[in-house]
Amino acid sequence: MYYSIHYKSTVGDILLASDEDSIIGLWIGEQKYIGNTMPKNIIEKDDIPILKEGIAWLDDYFTGKKPKISRLPLAPIGGEFRQQVWKILTEIPYGELTTYGHMAKEVAKRIGCLLKL
Repeated sequence: MYYSIHYKSTVGDILLASDEDSIIGLWIGEQKYIGNTMPKNIIEKDDIPILKEGIAWLDDYFTGKKPKISRLPLAPIGGEFRQQVWKILTEIPYGELTTYGHMAKEVAKRIGCLLKL
């Protein structure tokens, strides 16, 4: 079973999802492919401990406390491409930015694609 909770942030509404033990996904606002990447059997519930911890982590992040991502157990859903994207996202230092182009090159390098970017 999958569970979710909504979080209001400065970047918009965030939907945080879990499998009860780990965070499996995070979606911001009305992402274009949100329906294609979210489990179909997801129930909104606000009393799941890992989701409460996820909300506390987001509170810390948005108030500038620089929480460590290792504080949360992550088990992102998706294939190899999505797994690599999640890994790269967790490596972005607090307060720094990256581009989709840079991430695409990193993913290609990591999964051995012969992608020309």
